[in-house]
Amino acid sequence: MNYEHILVDVEDGVGILTLNRPDKLNAMNRRLSAELHDAVKAMDADDAVGCIVITGAGTKAFSAGGDIHEQREDDRRYTFEQLEEMRGGRRAYDIAASAKPTIGMMNGLAFGGAAVLSSSLDMRIGCEDTKFRFLAAAYGRINSTWSLGAQIGWPIAKELLFTARVVEAEEAYRIGLLNHLVPRSRLRDKTMEIARMIAGNHRGAVMGVKALLLKQKGESQEQQYEMEHHYTTHVMRGAKAEQAFPEFIARKGRALT
Repeated sequence: MNYEHILVDVEDGVGILTLNRPDKLNAMNRRLSAELHDAVKAMDADDAVGCIVITGAGTKAFSAGGDIHEQREDDRRYTFEQLEEMRGGRRAYDIAASAKPTIGMMNGLAFGGAAVLSSSLDMRIGCEDTKFRFLAAAYGRINSTWSLGAQIGWPIAKELLFTARVVEAEEAYRIGLLNHLVPRSRLRDKTMEIARMIAGNHRGAVMGVKALLLKQKGESQEQQYEMEHHYTTHVMRGAKAEQAFPEFIARKGRALT
């Protein structure tokens, strides 16, 4: 696949994938999501890669989440079933299930779908500008039930999913959503320090540890994901963009002042 919206690099055994739509705060449209999924699969198959880092271009955002303008247009053109097929359904889980360790280099905000993505990674390293918002409940959708609790525990995960509030960097570090919190000037160095250590270890041992940790939970992560996907497909389908984001649409995508 030729990549339009992500950058790919390999350095010292570390695959680095950069979401590259900085003018859109790296919002994840269908094209970017498909490219990221493809690139993670390629890194999984590359013996030269022992760890995968995902980050965002620019200084403002890891990613603002799903591309609302595309979602709104898709809602007008396609049925729910057509959209499920087009979006690949399991891409969020497939990235979480990468055989190799994954690290989020959180260079800015991660809202909505980007918060889901970040919570599905094995670890996250942030800076003072990092912030998260698991905002699905605010606009009539459900996500992250299969990913967030395993990262920070049920009580805190419930609070973040129920309230859909912003989690600033210091709190994210305190509750374990960030493994490390460093100044922005040290973000890449710290991320690569951890990633190089992982990549330098025995690949089979590291991958085995990850596989066992995923399987040894009370329910597998895949089963948890499937439960959420079944519920949001057959019980409560997510709100369409027009109903979910009326204020954003009224602003025509302009940022709040």
